[in-house]
Amino acid sequence: MRDLLALTAELVDIPSVSHAERAITDRIEAELRTASWLTIDRLGDNLVARTQLGRPMRLVLAGHTDTVPINDNDRARVDGDTLWGLGSADMKGGLAVMLELARTVDDPAVDVTYVFYAGEEVASEHNGLGHLFRDRADLLAGDVAILGEPTGGALEAGCQGTMRIRVELAGVRAHSARPWMGRNAIHRLGRLLAIVDDWPGREPEIDGCAYREALQAVMAEGGVAGNVVPGRASVLLNHRFAPDRDEHAAEMWLRSLLRPVLEDGDRFEVVDAAPSARPGLDHPLLAALVERNDLEVRAKLGWTDVARFAAHGIPAANFGPGDPLVAHAADERVTRHQLELAWSVLHDLLTVQS
Repeated sequence: MRDLLALTAELVDIPSVSHAERAITDRIEAELRTASWLTIDRLGDNLVARTQLGRPMRLVLAGHTDTVPINDNDRARVDGDTLWGLGSADMKGGLAVMLELARTVDDPAVDVTYVFYAGEEVASEHNGLGHLFRDRADLLAGDVAILGEPTGGALEAGCQGTMRIRVELAGVRAHSARPWMGRNAIHRLGRLLAIVDDWPGREPEIDGCAYREALQAVMAEGGVAGNVVPGRASVLLNHRFAPDRDEHAAEMWLRSLLRPVLEDGDRFEVVDAAPSARPGLDHPLLAALVERNDLEVRAKLGWTDVARFAAHGIPAANFGPGDPLVAHAADERVTRHQLELAWSVLHDLLTVQS
């Protein structure tokens, strides 16, 4: 096994902010093509490498090559056994682990598909995994998938869905000196926000994983001038919903919650939504991953691309090096221990017969 910290540093030093992933994809492709046991397919800046050994089960390991914009941390800095730099945790450490597995495990116990894809950190329309499912779903066929998102060495099962909703409330414009001649839409918005703020939350347990739903106002607009009672006001809500609900059920629940303040003339619009994914922990490969390595298992409270696999009938989970709490931060980092633990756990899964 190569020095995974040094390999991650090499990848960090290749700029790959979203929409500029060609250089890092070129680097990964060049190395993968030295492995004669892999079939390589490249579609734009999305790269898929597969073994074709006729094993009874196929595991998909996937990771995104892009990062968020730089934050004075675009170069790798190694201090002892810690690597600091943009994307070190999210998720070039995971890419380094995948690349080293692909390069060294020539006779795995399961067939393996390695997916390196672009555009995860930006709008869904740019997501390389989504493009692959749309254009070449055959390349992503598998029995189970693991995404190398940073999880701190735990297995984060499934993921919550996410939905953004714009609610626009109507009022009647008037002079602010004579407010009784109108109706203040911002004041109406206050009553809606009180409902959101007072919602006690929901924490369902699904397949032994405790999910925690969230509902937050993330943007509000209203008003036209300092002496005008506003005739319209709007709020953008973000709802994170557990995997026992789909997008339709989540929308219906939210409409019901806000019904006491919604009236004719108001607007309730789902701006975008992404599905949730159930844990899938009963799959034998995920069960073996947990049991043989005594991994902590917890629910994924955010949204990840495991939902794309789940939507195509492929159980999926998140497992990778790095602390998710430092992802996108100025002090983003990953440690040698985290990298070597992730490599060891996945190497065991690939090489030991279940």
